[in-house]
Amino acid sequence: MGSSSFPSDPGLLTISAKIVVAGGFGVGKTTLVGSVSEVPPLNTEAWMTEASEGVDDLPPDGTKTTTTVAMDFGRISLYPDLMLYLFGTPGQSRFWFLWDDLSRGALGAIVLVDTRRLDQSFAAINYFENDSELPFIVAVNLFDGELAHDLAEVREALALRPEIPLITCDARKPASAVAALQELVSHTLSLAEVSESGRIRANA
Repeated sequence: MGSSSFPSDPGLLTISAKIVVAGGFGVGKTTLVGSVSEVPPLNTEAWMTEASEGVDDLPPDGTKTTTTVAMDFGRISLYPDLMLYLFGTPGQSRFWFLWDDLSRGALGAIVLVDTRRLDQSFAAINYFENDSELPFIVAVNLFDGELAHDLAEVREALALRPEIPLITCDARKPASAVAALQELVSHTLSLAEVSESGRIRANA
């Protein structure tokens, strides 16, 4: 996917915004950023070794051999006048101290969820509900392309507030990942209003 998908308009003012892609260990954050980025994504991946056994809760398919130790970074022209810079957070608890820095100045966040390991999602959702003022949505990553549980059941299991959007997303597919980003931007704009000074502030 490239920025050439939109016609060039030299008179169009392009706005840039920062988006956080968060979630537990191995839920697909690196995959999502890589699937939509118009530039080669920056990944701070490290090989997993025996030292991580008993520390990191490995995904059940046993295929994950690397882990993000700082962040993922990518860029996408979501609309002709909107450029998004994507920052994927590390999922392991020992790197959570980076989340505040990665979230600073962001427009909003997508929290990816793996329904096979819902417990890995609680910390991320708790962070954005209680420790951050960022608008966020929750996206169930469709591993194997299938939705294992009804979204209403997932919402109940996560104790997710009714006003928080809950959607599905296949992080491997660019179109699906783009749709999730569009949902986040729409949700963020629905919570904001333009003040007389032209600045965006959250509704009370």
